[in-house]
Amino acid sequence: MIKIKYSLVVGLISTFYTTLSFGAYQLNLQTPVTPIAREIYGLHMAILWFCVGIFIAVFGAMLYALLKHRKSLGHEAQQFHENTLVEIIWTIMPFCILGVMAYPASKTILSMKNTAAPEMTIKVTGYQWKWGYDYLEEGVSFYSALSTPRDQIENRAPKGEHYLREVDNPMVVPTGKRIRVLLTASDVIHAWWVPALGIKQDAIPGFIRDAWFSVETPGTYRGQCAELCGKDHGFMPIVVEAVEPEKYAAWLEEQKKKQAAAQLDPNKVYALEEFKTIGEKVYTANCVACHQADGKGIPGVFKGLDGSPIATGPKEQHVDIVMDGKPGTAMAAFAALLSDTEIAAVITYERNSWGNKTGDMIQPSEIKAYRK
Repeated sequence: MIKIKYSLVVGLISTFYTTLSFGAYQLNLQTPVTPIAREIYGLHMAILWFCVGIFIAVFGAMLYALLKHRKSLGHEAQQFHENTLVEIIWTIMPFCILGVMAYPASKTILSMKNTAAPEMTIKVTGYQWKWGYDYLEEGVSFYSALSTPRDQIENRAPKGEHYLREVDNPMVVPTGKRIRVLLTASDVIHAWWVPALGIKQDAIPGFIRDAWFSVETPGTYRGQCAELCGKDHGFMPIVVEAVEPEKYAAWLEEQKKKQAAAQLDPNKVYALEEFKTIGEKVYTANCVACHQADGKGIPGVFKGLDGSPIATGPKEQHVDIVMDGKPGTAMAAFAALLSDTEIAAVITYERNSWGNKTGDMIQPSEIKAYRK
């Protein structure tokens, strides 16, 4: 018995100190950094306190009635079946309460939907499982994918500070600009959600949805896909970096130079070793999460490419599955995601890496012909 009581005391003390260690844990909405996020936060708090007031009034009246009119004080229950005045009051009061709530809510919703007069526009496309960003006026495009090391995900290494909430290429925007975001998806429904910016909008294949924000404070703001989009739904974070206009201009110039340097000639006839090097980069950026760096895949989940019938069989079948994907599986279609040169390079890499030694190649011209 003494041991049990001692364990209980130790457990309670441990729980107390553990609770203290989570003193910074946030139960409310994230701190808003945009005008629309502030409106949402203000609406949330106003409705919350309004509901608290209703709760106190209703349950206060109930508690008063229970205490002051209980049987032990000699009160007897009254018997009645109808009261027209009471029925009118309990019909009108909720109507008035909803009317009071509806005005600020409608005002905030209209502000959220007002995407007119943007100073810049970014198209955001959801893929399984990454995001594509197109800066429409600047001609800059890139993909943003999870950068958390696989060792952390598989518990072979300690978790980092931003575990599953870090990306290789964040979306960079200037502060003080009204930014319109066009949202769509290439495969299934995704949702672009960054709480601090006040944006949560579905990205639906075949549709364009829009939203807007204007960041006032430089910083890094994190979110994630808020729609169950498949097996790796939890591995699809969003990172938005807001910087001063001068830093943004420098970043934009750097991106344009990188994009120009990375352009691959679709008319060139590539040598095997050169093309394998290019294909490895494409594979690492797009395929390694499922098929793994060693080409072995993930047993029971994703098939390996090392020695697979696709990667060692007829080239046409390999091209077909990379271009069009495989319905009913996690194998996405890359025809719209990658250029002719990138697709040809990654197929060449897969057919001539690990234990695969086919010795054959796919040139960009073959992919171009396949598209026709």
